[in-house]
Amino acid sequence: MTERLVVVGASLAGLRAVQAARKAGHTGPLTLVGGEEHLPYDRPPLSKAYLEAEGPDGGEPEDPTYRTEDELRGELDLDLRLGTWATGLDAGRKVVKLGDEELAYGALVIATGAAARNLPGVEGIAGVHTLRTRDDADAIRAALVAGARTVVVGAGFIGSEVASSARKHGVSVTVLEALPVPLVRSVGEQIGRACADLHRGHGTDLRCGVMVTGLESSDGRVTGVALDDGSVVPADLVVVGTGVKPCTDWLVDSGVKLHERDGGIICDATLSTGLPGVYAAGDLVHFPNPLFDDLSMRLEHWTNASEQGMLAARNALAPDEAKPSATVPYFWSDWYGSRIQFVGVPQAEEIRVVSEELGEEKFLALYRRGDRITGCISIDRPAQIMKYRRLIMQSKPWSAALELAGV
Repeated sequence: MTERLVVVGASLAGLRAVQAARKAGHTGPLTLVGGEEHLPYDRPPLSKAYLEAEGPDGGEPEDPTYRTEDELRGELDLDLRLGTWATGLDAGRKVVKLGDEELAYGALVIATGAAARNLPGVEGIAGVHTLRTRDDADAIRAALVAGARTVVVGAGFIGSEVASSARKHGVSVTVLEALPVPLVRSVGEQIGRACADLHRGHGTDLRCGVMVTGLESSDGRVTGVALDDGSVVPADLVVVGTGVKPCTDWLVDSGVKLHERDGGIICDATLSTGLPGVYAAGDLVHFPNPLFDDLSMRLEHWTNASEQGMLAARNALAPDEAKPSATVPYFWSDWYGSRIQFVGVPQAEEIRVVSEELGEEKFLALYRRGDRITGCISIDRPAQIMKYRRLIMQSKPWSAALELAGV
């Protein structure tokens, strides 16, 4: 195709899309549109090593930028539009609206990702942050370096990584979680309790089964978090980690099918939106995964964004040769010097802990649906997790997973 390929979203998925387009032999115009002023950058370190950097005397965080501007414009011959928000899509005329400008495309990849959810009524209160962007991370890290008393709302993976970073800076941190066990919907109760033990074993005040009712402030700065039991947790810094919402408001009335629950884009297995030449990739995509009986998934994982960005571009450029997004989900999270890794899907009829070393916080658990292994989670067992990912990819039976585990 020699017509213009437009990629909206200068995210990991967006970057991989433009790279894959050139690698696939696309010689036509190539445009990458990004709302942030920053060049495409790596998000996972923002809640991990980036936050832990201690400042001028203890070192600055590594630059998370993937490629320089010269590399993007020169090596990829890329029309790079940063600080530019897409405001609409006219699929009939095949144009993306960028404010008052219209950008024509032959094929389009939507990779605008997701935005962090915040608490209601916090506008204008200093010291309250979500963590999604590089600017968010800079503000949170500055507060941690200054020794801010920290409260994290939500004990999911992002919130837990922020808590770990806070403890690395030596500040007091309280994590507030509405569920009785952290991550119970993501990894199950038994593994959730092991994650709770990681928090408490490193001096984090984890409070489960509590509801935040509001914030207290003085002179425009947060001073505490009010709970449903009437108590107030003192805070100089509040980080809200209660999930994300796909960035698809600009697609309302465009003809792109949006999920009724979260607003994500509903795609087929090839990542096509159903509109001519329009594909999507990354955190905002609902797609049927053929490796799991076409189970509909929306994955907020680095690996998925990278894989789908490349696939969406290739499929957009050669729709007659389009291939499905068949992937075994994989993500990792670093807490207090331990690495948690998960492959597969958490929906299971059985979760079996097959290897546990008491006192060392190391274990491996397997997830079963029917007679298949469909998931595996580990703490500090990096050499083993990918073996189980291969079993899941190959649709191996449960007995093969137990044999590998020596059970």
